[in-house]
Amino acid sequence: MINTGDTAFVLVSAALVMFMTPGLAFFYGGLVRRKNVLAIMMQSFISMGVVTVIWVAVGYSLAFSGNVGGVIGNLAWAGLHDVGMQPNRWAPHIPALAHFSFQEMFAIITPALITGAFADRVHFKSYLKFLVAWSLIVYVPIVHWIWGGGFLAKWGVLDFAGGIVVHTSAGFAALASVWVVGARKFAPGEQSAPHNVAFVGLGTGLLWFGWFGFNAGSALAANGVAAHAFVNTDIAASVAMCTWTAISWVKAKRPSIVGAFTGAVAGLACITPCAGFVPSWASFVIGFFAGVICYGAVAFRDRMKWDDALDVWAAHGVGGLLGSILLGVFAYLSVNPAGADGLVAGNAAFFGKQVVASLFVAAYAFGVTWLILKVINHFEPVRVPDSVELAGLDTEIEEQRAYEFG
Repeated sequence: MINTGDTAFVLVSAALVMFMTPGLAFFYGGLVRRKNVLAIMMQSFISMGVVTVIWVAVGYSLAFSGNVGGVIGNLAWAGLHDVGMQPNRWAPHIPALAHFSFQEMFAIITPALITGAFADRVHFKSYLKFLVAWSLIVYVPIVHWIWGGGFLAKWGVLDFAGGIVVHTSAGFAALASVWVVGARKFAPGEQSAPHNVAFVGLGTGLLWFGWFGFNAGSALAANGVAAHAFVNTDIAASVAMCTWTAISWVKAKRPSIVGAFTGAVAGLACITPCAGFVPSWASFVIGFFAGVICYGAVAFRDRMKWDDALDVWAAHGVGGLLGSILLGVFAYLSVNPAGADGLVAGNAAFFGKQVVASLFVAAYAFGVTWLILKVINHFEPVRVPDSVELAGLDTEIEEQRAYEFG
């Protein structure tokens, strides 16, 4: 039977998650150089259109209908066939269309996250091909494995709102893209500093706001688990932001506002898999580790000279992986009977499953992303020519400028 309160809650949560993609556009748009603002924002916004078509046509069906060998669904729900106003097995108290809509918004933002890694240097037409291929070959199968009744779900792996499905997959795909595409080029004297920190702040606020729908909405009901996930989300983001700010203040002898924003996002990514499964005291610990470990990942990236332009791997990849493993440490059945007891509660087996599944998905996302980009690059250059990159993608590809002054 449909519960109207749950339905309203999930639809509002879906709208909040949708709002995160424009938030990501502003977050990334402020971090890049001013000559590439429109290009990076377009990469986020176009995902809203392209992925919606994919999700309606076959994506939702392949992720959630049927189960072929534990690896993928079938086409029973292709084109939203039999996905209507009645509930399906994944959410028995809301219309199937509400579940579809909520999951659609996750599918939209996940590949958009990757764009921050190869910002400033990829052809738009190549990105579109990558967007389609990655959604179908990487994202959809991972969704099925964990949320659609696939082999990892049957094994007992948990992911409340996307630490493995969204952040680990996108973050390690981002790292693969950096290895294939290569580092950015800079004109003599040109800096890589954010061109509009106010945009970064706006984007952070929109992401944080939308993340309440991302995490609390993953309860798929207006209940205590949703409230618990909401509170845990805010705590972890806040602690991670404060931790990152403190570390950067000690290291650089001054507080960094961009560092504070990045720390908050890392904390949000890290709490995502845990939000509805761990007690609130654990969210303090998770937020602290997110700030420390993800900050360290940025420093490690710098030493390795990986040009992950906007810290996608460090914040989302490492944050999502860390949170998925910490879920195996701090989960309690007393918090959510649909979850599990973790290592602290005496269940080392569940902890081991979380570690193995997280590393497996990271490796799969990295390897297949590398292959997708190599195949595209075989037929056409993924990267723009040096002259276009140095002039800026906005004027050379978009044939517009974000600012018609200065």
